[in-house]
Amino acid sequence: MIGVFGGAFNPIHNGHLLLAEYIREEFKLEKIIFVPAGKPPHKPKEELEATQHRYNMVYKAISSNPFFEISGVEINRACLTYTADTLEELAALNPGKELGFICGADSILNLTTWHNISKIFEFAALIVAGRPNTNEIEFQNMLRWFQDQYHARFLMASTPLIEISSTQIRERLNNGLSTRYMVPDEVFNYIQLHRLY
Repeated sequence: MIGVFGGAFNPIHNGHLLLAEYIREEFKLEKIIFVPAGKPPHKPKEELEATQHRYNMVYKAISSNPFFEISGVEINRACLTYTADTLEELAALNPGKELGFICGADSILNLTTWHNISKIFEFAALIVAGRPNTNEIEFQNMLRWFQDQYHARFLMASTPLIEISSTQIRERLNNGLSTRYMVPDEVFNYIQLHRLY
């Protein structure tokens, strides 16, 4: 199985990397493909740092791990980018390989609002990482509903709860505070060099 880890990565941080490495080992994934978001419909454009900067930061963050790679399938798309289309494209690029789409438990609670969710379940199993403050009863009910409606396949990851967020990092940078040890050194240096956020 190949993992697919999509996100704004605005910026990518050590929590993302630790989560990915735990999941890679737990499910014995062949590799994990990081997919920086292009034009996601649920995030206003002004919230995202320039696409090329986010791509570059992910590339720098993962380049030392031979099991991690990056894909520009979303940032190369001119139109709005949907997870369903991304998974279809990655499935075509990796014939005969099962995909595991990595997401947080909080995403499951919002999944009914995603575009073409039946296609998401057609092209990938969902590898679900726990998130702080997720309503467990509501979460379990949603899993059952997706399994009944779409024959969805879920793999529950036993990852640690990581209290680092990109929002928190941006706020610290806006307030002139350090983000060292929250992001890889390469990303910290890139942010300083380009005066991001």
